[in-house]
Amino acid sequence: MKFLALLAALLLEQVRPLPEGNRADEWLARYLAAVERYFNAGEYRHGVVAWIVFAGSAVAVTALIFQALHALSALLGLLWGVAVLYLTMGFRRFSTHYTEIEQALRAADVSLAGDWLGKWCGRSAGEYRATEVARVAIEQGLLVSHRQVFGIMAWFVVLGPAGAVLYRLAAMLEEKWGRRSDGESGAFGRFATQAFHWIDWVPARLTAASLTVVGNFEDAAYCWRMQAHTWSRQADGIILASGAGALGVRLGSALHVDGGVERRPELGTGAEADVDHMQSAVGLIWRALVLWMFVILVVSVAHALG
Repeated sequence: MKFLALLAALLLEQVRPLPEGNRADEWLARYLAAVERYFNAGEYRHGVVAWIVFAGSAVAVTALIFQALHALSALLGLLWGVAVLYLTMGFRRFSTHYTEIEQALRAADVSLAGDWLGKWCGRSAGEYRATEVARVAIEQGLLVSHRQVFGIMAWFVVLGPAGAVLYRLAAMLEEKWGRRSDGESGAFGRFATQAFHWIDWVPARLTAASLTVVGNFEDAAYCWRMQAHTWSRQADGIILASGAGALGVRLGSALHVDGGVERRPELGTGAEADVDHMQSAVGLIWRALVLWMFVILVVSVAHALG
C-alpha cells in the first residue's frame, strides 16, 4: 500500500504540481507564525514547547485521521496517504527553478541564471560566474531533492502519513527557527536544529548511499569518507560529497559575493561544474528515485507474501 501511495503521489505531482504560495503552504505559514508569537520568549525551553505544539499536533492529527479512515476502508487510508504525500513532497517545485537556471546558462545569460538562483536560494547570486551558478544549482538540487523527496519517503515508509508530516515540518522548523544566529532567536531555535539532526540522521545517509550506488561508486564513497566532514552541516556534507563524487564534478569551493570571495571547502573530484553537469545531476536524482521505489516495491511484496 505504501508503494502504491508513493507512486500515485509522484505521478500526481508530475501531472499537477502544487504551485508556490498555495493555500496549504499559506495556512501552514500562518499557523507557524502564530505559534512563534505565542511561545517565543527567547529561551531554549520555549523552543522545545513550540516545536512539540506545532509539529506534534500536526503529526497526531494526521495519524488519527489515517487510523480512522483505514478502519473504515483500506482504500480510504491509501487515498489519505496519497493526499499527505502530495502536500508534503515537492519534486516539481524545485525542478522548475532548476530548469530555468539551466536554460539561462545554455543561452549564455549568466545574469538571468543568477537571478533565478538567487530567488530559489534566497540569497544574492548576482556576482556568480557561470561555473559558480551551475555549482550552487547542483548543490541546491541535491539538498532540496533530499529534503522534499527522499527524506519524506523514508519517514513515510516507517510511520505512514504521520512520518511524512513529521519530516516535512521538522525540516521547515529547522529552516525557519534553527538557522537564526541572533541571541534570543538562536536559543529559541536550537531545539529545532537538534530535532531535525536526529530525524534526518538515517534519511541523509540513505540518500547519500543511493547516490553512491547509482553514480560513480568509488569516487562517491571516497568523497563521502574523506570530504563530508569538512562541510559545516554534517548531513548536507554527506549528501553533497557523495553526490559530487557520483557525478565526477567539483562542488563547494569559493564563491564571488559582495565584492569579495566566500571560502568553502571543496567537495568532489573531476571537472569544474557546468550546465552539462546540471543535466547529469537530474539523471542521478531520477536514478536514485527509481532505486528507492524498486527497493520499496521489493520490501512491500516480500511483506505481503510473508
